[in-house]
Amino acid sequence: MKKLLVVLLTVLMCLTLGACGSKEGSSDEAGSVYYLNFKPEADEAWKNLAAAYTAETGVKVEVVTAASGTYEETLMSEIGKSSAPTLFQVNGPIGLANWKDYCYDLSGTDFYSNLTSEAFALKENGEALAVAYLTESYGLICNKTLLAQAGYTVEDIKSFADLKRVAEDITARSAELGFAAFTSAGMDGSSDWRFKTHLANLPLYFEYQADGVGSKTELTGAYLDNYRAIWDLYINNSTCEPAALSGKTGDDSRNEFLNGQAVFFQNGSWEYNNLNGTYGDDELQMLPIYVGAGDEANQGLCTGTENYICVNKEASAANVQATLDFLNWLVTSEKGTTALANDMGFVIPFKNAVESPNLFVKQDNAYTAEGKTPVSWNFTTMPSESWKNEVGTALTNYAANQTDDNWAIVVDKFVNNWAAEYAMK
Repeated sequence: MKKLLVVLLTVLMCLTLGACGSKEGSSDEAGSVYYLNFKPEADEAWKNLAAAYTAETGVKVEVVTAASGTYEETLMSEIGKSSAPTLFQVNGPIGLANWKDYCYDLSGTDFYSNLTSEAFALKENGEALAVAYLTESYGLICNKTLLAQAGYTVEDIKSFADLKRVAEDITARSAELGFAAFTSAGMDGSSDWRFKTHLANLPLYFEYQADGVGSKTELTGAYLDNYRAIWDLYINNSTCEPAALSGKTGDDSRNEFLNGQAVFFQNGSWEYNNLNGTYGDDELQMLPIYVGAGDEANQGLCTGTENYICVNKEASAANVQATLDFLNWLVTSEKGTTALANDMGFVIPFKNAVESPNLFVKQDNAYTAEGKTPVSWNFTTMPSESWKNEVGTALTNYAANQTDDNWAIVVDKFVNNWAAEYAMK
């Protein structure tokens, strides 16, 4: 009788407290999603899409966006928490090496089955641990109206020599024209990735191409003179003095372009939605970044991805499943695919992809259709964020004092630090 009473009391307590058999409670049993977003420019769009999914399914989706240049340290801080991200990003094979122990095998999921090619997956031991969820392009965004006011058209720029001639002429007449050639090449954390990473891709690309490889553990630096030449062109034909670049932000650069203060703005297809409210499509053109190397007559835009999505296998089973369901909805539903294409300007490598209305995506496709060769994204082979930061610091110091000795420091950070870091891997 006493045993029966104990059992009855235990059952009653469980019913009253709702605590037996679950440490996480009913909300966690249903599963939820926490996405640590890499792209600040897409923060609002991701949050709107998350809200739409929650309204449709009842599943909570939280989007947290890391500040520009801080993703790795933010992920490192968040991943150890009890409420860690269920969905996060790596920037390619190097990034995956740091986080593979947290990555769920996506190969058997509905999300993975909708890929247009398995080439978009990063695999290890047969497991698909990360999947590219978009491709993008970057180059020199050109204000064609200002360029025409300076007496040129985009057809006049087919090489580095052409770009240099046009830019230096605009600088010589900047007081008369009322604008500069280039927006500020800001080197604070919100902007320096454009140059220590995206611009640094060009000398990597041409060295890899010349050697017929996709990565190297040691660099020759054969194209770093070209890197110097394009960097010199940017910083000496800009809206500000080179010594001021350390304090210039990404917003400064964008606003200078929006306000008609410069003709050229190095950035990517992700920038389109920030520009098309001010400029019509007939006013904008994305040009290849010419550095005086390779077959410039047949060079296209820099096109590729460093955006690989991963699911945190350390999350609860319910949260993993909720995250997989959310991913599948993103790339198969009309609402998800339309938002990725229209609101974020993404080209996604999935079967139900909606064609992007993004002008720069269309221009990239046009270059390719003309037979131009896209410049691949090779900065996913850069050894670490530390390597990028040291190159960035050296670039900033060189900009303030453009001596051969200071450029030699850039070369040292680029080549020798690269070899040293790979030697330790």
